Amino acid sequence: MTSPAVSLPEFDAVANAALAQLPLRQVPEGAVLFRPGDDAAGFVLVREGIVAVHLTGKSGRELSLYEVAPGQTCVQTTLCLLGQVSYSAEAVARTAVKLTIVPKALFQRLLAESPAFRDFVFRALGDRLADVTNVLEQVAFVRIEARLAQELLRRAGGDSAVTATHQELAAAIGSVREVVSRRLEGLAKLQLVALDRGQVRIVDRRGLVEMAQNFASV
Repeated sequence: MTSPAVSLPEFDAVANAALAQLPLRQVPEGAVLFRPGDDAAGFVLVREGIVAVHLTGKSGRELSLYEVAPGQTCVQTTLCLLGQVSYSAEAVARTAVKLTIVPKALFQRLLAESPAFRDFVFRALGDRLADVTNVLEQVAFVRIEARLAQELLRRAGGDSAVTATHQELAAAIGSVREVVSRRLEGLAKLQLVALDRGQVRIVDRRGLVEMAQNFASV
């Protein structure tokens, strides 16, 4: 299921007129938008769908940094454009995505000429950096059991079933598949969850919430 589409943010006359001329691009699910070492083609505004951004270590271990939803921007892209550096992470379309790309030259012009656009860029940058800081704090200071319980609850939302592989869960919490598999088996023995192929079903939501809270420190 994709996220609902959103229109471009309302800025001032200068930015609105320029952005209205840009085409809407469509990206299929699973497509790689950028890889480490790539240069940023422009400032990205996601209109529909979800883009997942992650780091991959030399060992192959993945760490999920954040997701970009409609109306949001990618901090990696913003940093690349402002600092004139290459990407250090990878972005993949988690669903089919529709987006608008603001070319580098136009991005720089709007930063200089449109206060509303400039405020939007730096406010979005601050929000994204806060997300990344939270990821680092979770990995450094929160036990794996708590991180896993929090991620299961986040993905489930109001439902009881979480459709995700052990590798996807590992990337989301900054661990490895083997560790996540063992922790899930432990949660199943405690009758907090039930395990099926490619799916985790929450059996005891209250117990899982308590685990997420009670083990939230090393």
